[in-house]
Amino acid sequence: MSVELFEGWAARRAPALRGAGGSRAWHCTWRGFAAVSALMVSATLAAQPYPNRPVRLIVGFPPGGAADILGRIAAQQLTERLGQQVVVDNRGGAGGLLATEIAARAGADGHTLLFTSIPHVINPHLYKKVQYDAIKDFTPVVQFVTVPLMMAANPSLPAKTVKALIALAKSQPGKLNYASGGSGASSHLAMELFKSMAGVDLNHIPYKGTGPLITDLIAGQVGLTIASAVPLSPQVKAGRLRGMAVTGPKRSPSFPDLPAIAETVPGYEVVNWFGVLAPAGTPAAIVARVNTELNQALGASAMRDMLRLQGADAAGGGADEFAQIIRADFPKWGKVVRESGARVD
Repeated sequence: MSVELFEGWAARRAPALRGAGGSRAWHCTWRGFAAVSALMVSATLAAQPYPNRPVRLIVGFPPGGAADILGRIAAQQLTERLGQQVVVDNRGGAGGLLATEIAARAGADGHTLLFTSIPHVINPHLYKKVQYDAIKDFTPVVQFVTVPLMMAANPSLPAKTVKALIALAKSQPGKLNYASGGSGASSHLAMELFKSMAGVDLNHIPYKGTGPLITDLIAGQVGLTIASAVPLSPQVKAGRLRGMAVTGPKRSPSFPDLPAIAETVPGYEVVNWFGVLAPAGTPAAIVARVNTELNQALGASAMRDMLRLQGADAAGGGADEFAQIIRADFPKWGKVVRESGARVD
């Protein structure tokens, strides 16, 4: 029996049911009807192909930043390949924490996905109250891209190389300022890791986001930063800032002329990944479908070239591979947070 026929039958039976058992019997019976009806609706939806309505892709940062730019590229590719509109839902606040909490509470049917990055494994160590488990409450779907952070400076900074910067900082302990996108941000922790491994003392100037940071860096209010290469690279290409190095384990295909910090500070590595997660319990077939579609998109040379223009390197791979990256990064950044003393609440 269809849902519509079932509800029609219940409506026709209402007078007899009321007469037989009174109001209380009617309400109890109708609650049973409602429960059965809901189950029938769920079964009907489950039988429909995925996706059967627009998909929401939650991005935990405001429009214009790296997460938003890359998330919209992923959304466009999924829209074209899934045959349903994939809508970017920007939920900025608390370094992506608010968006992650919303995604953790969403239905596990593949119609809500989270586009996230390295703050996913940093935030649980920064905030005292986190209403989700970064590992258990999400199913990794696919790593979309990797974005090296970039060490960049105002052209007036005397040091032009990482080696020269270390020597300058050691000659003036605590006097050189560096800017970050905020206490606990990846730009803050990446520089704290550099300070620890290079044995230097730099003064931290936190900003409320990368945009204001770049504005003051160009103006010479601060001399140095490590931040996402996506917003920094246009300023470097225009000559307003000097690119010094990238933070990956080796040189980035997007910036082949910039050395890796690891060439001067062996073992230094910070890679900001961006990828798609789904709420825990999302059916494996849906996870596999989204993974396949984005991997196919990333395999196109035009797509890889477009991402490289944004300062990002296409990643892809299996869901299990992405899960391993997340599990490895979680304790790594917990250690950096503890040693830096970073707190945001």
